Amino acid sequence: MAKEKSEKQPQQGGKEKKAKAAPQSKAKGAAQAEEVVEEKVTPRLSELYKKEVVPSLMKRFGYRNTMQVPRLEKISINCGVGEATQDQKILETVVRELTTISGQKPAITRSKKAISNFKLRENIAIGCKVTLRSAKMYEFMDRLISLAIPRVRDFRGVPDKSFDGRGNYTLGLKEQIIFPEIDVDKIERIFGMDITFVTTARTDEEAYELLKSFGMPFRKREASEGAFGKAA
Repeated sequence: MAKEKSEKQPQQGGKEKKAKAAPQSKAKGAAQAEEVVEEKVTPRLSELYKKEVVPSLMKRFGYRNTMQVPRLEKISINCGVGEATQDQKILETVVRELTTISGQKPAITRSKKAISNFKLRENIAIGCKVTLRSAKMYEFMDRLISLAIPRVRDFRGVPDKSFDGRGNYTLGLKEQIIFPEIDVDKIERIFGMDITFVTTARTDEEAYELLKSFGMPFRKREASEGAFGKAA
């Protein structure tokens, strides 16, 4: 009997080792799966910036360090809804569709002071805005450049005169229906938006080359025009 017990004990220990090894193998498999998912969701423009934009701008402006190369910090989308002072349901519709377009819930903007001529009271919701960073920023820019902007009627390129002198660029859109995420048959009203690209560029020329490297379809400049549409 003693021999039988001694023979059974090693078998039980072996089972325990197998049971302990199983969770570890599962954990390793889960970690590998997470790494694969992270690689798949890397934005295309983020990879483009690292592999092509940075070397191109370093050669173009003679930067000595990669940290000197301007980069895109954030994208801010702002929608003003003046009719919301009379009907708040209009603002709810704009917020819902802007959430669909940006993939992030917007913040409500309110009036700072009362203006009687516009029937505007203080602290009334009159618009919404959303700020995109990191992966969402690159994904939105990719959809904007590749899908949305080319759907504008009679599109001939975006203007290059909307730089603010500090490396930031603002683009105005008149209709939200150019975004493929919006179902035209279900929209209640047409509204526009202002999209601001905030960069670390020190000059407008650097910001222009940065956005152009990403694929921003600026209008072709005529021979008689200088930088950013100004007469040479």
